Amino acid sequence: MAFNIALYGPGGNVWCMTERGSGSLRRDAHHLHIGPSSLSMQADRLLIDFAETALPWPGQRLWPKAVSGRVELFPDIHADRLFDLDAAGRHVWSPRMPRAMATITCDALPGGGWRGRAYHDMNYGDRPLERDFIGWDWARGHEGADGDTVILYDALLRQGSRRRLALRYDAQQGEAQALDLPDRQGLPPGFWGVRAGIGCDMASSPRLLDRLEDSPFYTRSRVETTLSGRRLEMMQETLDCRRLSHPLVRLMLPFRMPRRRH
Repeated sequence: MAFNIALYGPGGNVWCMTERGSGSLRRDAHHLHIGPSSLSMQADRLLIDFAETALPWPGQRLWPKAVSGRVELFPDIHADRLFDLDAAGRHVWSPRMPRAMATITCDALPGGGWRGRAYHDMNYGDRPLERDFIGWDWARGHEGADGDTVILYDALLRQGSRRRLALRYDAQQGEAQALDLPDRQGLPPGFWGVRAGIGCDMASSPRLLDRLEDSPFYTRSRVETTLSGRRLEMMQETLDCRRLSHPLVRLMLPFRMPRRRH
């Protein structure tokens, strides 16, 4: 198990992800502790406290560095709907806070932190993702500064079927409305060649704004796309499960995700 912290900013990027043994886990109905970091659900917010080790980052940091801070999520919309990602219901996704505000304090951020728009979801399943999925694209964005929240999920399963979701959460009512998801269009590949993509109107093309993560099996980027004639900026992620399960990638994981049994 691991607690992942990824922070991006003009002062540099921070990545923390240490895999820990079962003795580091403590949890109950409202709290989850993994080593020195924790999540707790309170009456009006999700509180995340972290004390982790940031890994070296090319061009920014040569040695590991201790990083600590707090994230507070205040939901504008609180949802509890569950979505099956496969026909057997082995894998489930739920956007718990489709629209929220976040306050972040961290000693690694310029000025000590920031406040802005946020989002919180969760996935869980009965077995490893690579057994049932070839991969998926996910994206989330807002239609304007105070507009509706749009979430896209486009999963390709191993038996060849697709699970495609496009949801709009009304900024005022907080209700989810299903949208038509246009065909997937590819995004420029990164260094490792992961073939990311996003739904986009045929008359337009998506645009890569900023690449935040580029790994052998996963990418995270800021992109611009067009849905039903509306242009919007989205946070986009692509997971390639075939690469994730490749033996060579498995051997590389400890360099990105060091292990600490005790």
